[in-house]
Amino acid sequence: MGFEKFLFYVFALITLWASGMVITRRNPVHSVLFLVLAFVASAALWILLEAEFLGIVLVLVYVGAVMVLFVFVIMMLDVDIATMRAGFIRYLPLGIVIASVMAVEIFLVVGPGNFGLAAFPPPEPAAAGVSNVENLGRLLYTVYVYPVEIAAVILLVAIVAAIRLTLRRRPDSKYVNPARQVRVKKGPDRVRLVKMATEDVVAAPAGVNHSDAGENP
Repeated sequence: MGFEKFLFYVFALITLWASGMVITRRNPVHSVLFLVLAFVASAALWILLEAEFLGIVLVLVYVGAVMVLFVFVIMMLDVDIATMRAGFIRYLPLGIVIASVMAVEIFLVVGPGNFGLAAFPPPEPAAAGVSNVENLGRLLYTVYVYPVEIAAVILLVAIVAAIRLTLRRRPDSKYVNPARQVRVKKGPDRVRLVKMATEDVVAAPAGVNHSDAGENP
């Protein structure tokens, strides 16, 4: 067994172990951290397959941005762990059945009969001057330029829709209007003096009758 194959099995085992820990941990934050480990191990597998661009994108996009967002969302939502445990136990038999069916389907599709070395022999090693990023960029912006543009427009529409849904005007919420702050001037906009008539009768302390409050000691 060569060193490259040894690294492949090590990172593959780490990916499988981290994936199992994601769905078995009781703390959601721990599950997210194990998911980060699974992404990093998967990125190492991509690099071993000479797909450096995909490995770097997996680390930068998912680990560096998406997973950090997941951690902040989970910490802000204050997830009720007791309720999650109750739901997990309730749907555990159904989950086992669905997971078994998916495992059989995956084995039938990606088994050695369909994806073995006989069907797909290992590719020839790339030359020293070949760049995966350059080749991928040429394909994306020449052959697949229209699908890339359509995907960009769909993502832009999704971003605008998400912003529009979150920017609802709530009458009971308090917010600061920067335009009114800029237009404010000294005088009645800042301070307003109110004249009030003085009262002759002073309120008596608690526990003292009003008839005794005006008598001399």
